Amino acid sequence: MSTPIPQPGNSSAGSPVPGPPRTVDPETIRSDVDSLLARLGGLEQDPNDQHGAGVIPHKAHILEQAHEVLVQALASVDRV
Repeated sequence: MSTPIPQPGNSSAGSPVPGPPRTVDPETIRSDVDSLLARLGGLEQDPNDQHGAGVIPHKAHILEQAHEVLVQALASVDRV
């Protein structure tokens, strides 16, 4: 016997849960990611650091933040 499992955001009858509609604004997401990526260009390596190893952790942190914005956006789309 197969019983449907209610999904997040839906009632057991398959209709949306009452409340304000959830929205995902692609322009906001794009803007957030673009502003994070723009910060990458502002990171300058120390002239004495010939391989740029000093800025790599900072760049990695910014890329992780941009990734998190995208992950949250995808999770939001799944809930809509």
